[in-house]
Amino acid sequence: MKRKNRQESDKSTPWDLSSKPTRLNPPATAPAVSSNQITNECTRFLQSSRNQNWFLGLFLSIATVIAYQPAWRAGFIWDDDVYVTTNPLLTAPDGFGRIWFSMDSPSQYFPLTYTVFRLEHGLWGLNPAGYHWVNILLHAANALLVWQLLKRLGVPGAWLAAAIFALHPVEVESVAWVTELKSVLSLFFILLALLAWIEFIGEQSKRFWYWLALIFFAFALFSKTTACTLPAALLLILWLKKKRIDWRRLTQVVPFLAMGVGMGLLTIWWERFHQGTQGKLFSMGLTERILVASRAVWFYAGKLFWPVNLTFSYPKWTINPADPLAYGWLAAGVGFCAAIYFARRLAGRSVEVAVLFFVATLIPLLGFIMLYTFRYTFVADHYQYVASIGLIALAAAGMTIVLSKWEKTKPLLKPAVCGMLLLTLGTMTWRQCRMYADEETLWQTTIQKNPDSWAAFANLGDHSIKNGKLDEAIVCYQKLLEFQPGDASTYVSIGAAFLQKGQTDKAASYFERTLEANPNPADYAEACNNLGYIFAIKGRLDQAIVCYYKAIESKPDIVSTYLNLGLALAREEKWDKAIESYHEALQLDPNHASVYTHLATALEHQGRQHEAIQEYQEALRLNPNDSEALRQLHALEQ
Repeated sequence: MKRKNRQESDKSTPWDLSSKPTRLNPPATAPAVSSNQITNECTRFLQSSRNQNWFLGLFLSIATVIAYQPAWRAGFIWDDDVYVTTNPLLTAPDGFGRIWFSMDSPSQYFPLTYTVFRLEHGLWGLNPAGYHWVNILLHAANALLVWQLLKRLGVPGAWLAAAIFALHPVEVESVAWVTELKSVLSLFFILLALLAWIEFIGEQSKRFWYWLALIFFAFALFSKTTACTLPAALLLILWLKKKRIDWRRLTQVVPFLAMGVGMGLLTIWWERFHQGTQGKLFSMGLTERILVASRAVWFYAGKLFWPVNLTFSYPKWTINPADPLAYGWLAAGVGFCAAIYFARRLAGRSVEVAVLFFVATLIPLLGFIMLYTFRYTFVADHYQYVASIGLIALAAAGMTIVLSKWEKTKPLLKPAVCGMLLLTLGTMTWRQCRMYADEETLWQTTIQKNPDSWAAFANLGDHSIKNGKLDEAIVCYQKLLEFQPGDASTYVSIGAAFLQKGQTDKAASYFERTLEANPNPADYAEACNNLGYIFAIKGRLDQAIVCYYKAIESKPDIVSTYLNLGLALAREEKWDKAIESYHEALQLDPNHASVYTHLATALEHQGRQHEAIQEYQEALRLNPNDSEALRQLHALEQ
């Protein structure tokens, strides 16, 4: 009896994948075909459930790929170096083991994400196109899974919701940014886990689906820890489908909850002690965190329903608990929740479920738990990649229900409205993608939209220095000093730019300001190292050597400091100390070719020709184009 009831229910669903299209048997002699007949046949074809699903799925996938066309040829941007281009875990022979079983990860514990990056690196090296295509295709797959999930939940307008999700510009940051593979990959497994859970709680419940949901959840957590909120989604599905939430169901959710809490605690510890999420900047009180969270929820909802002025780095709010107006967002949230509660008799559980999913999924990113990125801004578009599904599904269902009332009298109204909406969103997504073309475009566009973004000026300055645009870099850093007066790191950067321009006096003045600005060990060491270099080229070797020793005392793991110290000692013919300094440099970097060349020269001056020959040979092995090493080696061998 239960199987019969389920079959009857499935037949009433217009998204039934099991129904077969009607077979058309053509007559022996084909008559002339009119345009009306072609139209009728096409209509009958599309009305078939199976064909309709294939057509809509294909259309959704193609539309997604086209909307993200600017990302096909985009490059690497911020953080992509840490995750991909300079990440030793992607190339080291023991990289797989270190990804999963060490603390060598340059960010949080995302072992599955780094595993995929390593596989991608093996396939297409550092060609960014491959990485972007993986993100785009995963996003398209996520849209298809959103469609299937909402359809299984009986949400009206499931395909429309999936299409809005696929084409909404607020999702661009999660797709067009290579680093955000962690978000699209995590959502992929979250959706698979939810689909498996729906199968498990169905009428023909099988333990297989339960274990499969657990496995998918583990994959989601290993991709990005914010998947830890999935247990809330499991309970919301039970409530939406009016399943009894008893002790048996709660016991089934406990393993998911334990996995989520465990990974969450690991991430909090990792952020605090491995990423450096400590200090005054992150010591906000509970009241301040509630104010940040209440405003952030409205911010994210606003960007979903009115996606304008989207940018990579939003202005950081000033939180003042003593200001009564600061509680306005919280009061609005409480009022909105009350309105939903009293309107539940009319709207049912759908509105509550959508809003609860939206808020619950955002919880780890609202400010209750401090993240390192909060030093730049409290909000980011990619934070709501998963959460946005809740409000998008609610809006799509509302549109579908309202437009369906005019379906008989105005049959073209619904497709026209939905088509215009999707076309508008797709166009906005295409335009937003261009922002992520390369690092320079990203930061310039960010500054245009958020002129107070100190992070944008800092990163644009760094990018300009790497590309030899020294004057532009100095302008950016000097602008940065307006936001952060007396910042030691900025003084170091300006000094480095002037040093590359050959203006040593100006460079020295900024390095001296760095030492006066209470710098951290890294900035102190870099300033001393550069000051030593300036003293050395001016022939003031004693002062140079003092600076190098101060740099080593502050941060004893900088190869260039030991190399510079060795060169200064060699100029004073202190060969033993110079050789000792070169050996220290090689302990830090055994593949530094120029150190071997200078070490060989020092050995040669001590009359240790045989050892010098070996060092010259090693230098040429690492750098066959080292003309100095080649010349000296030939002289010794003759």
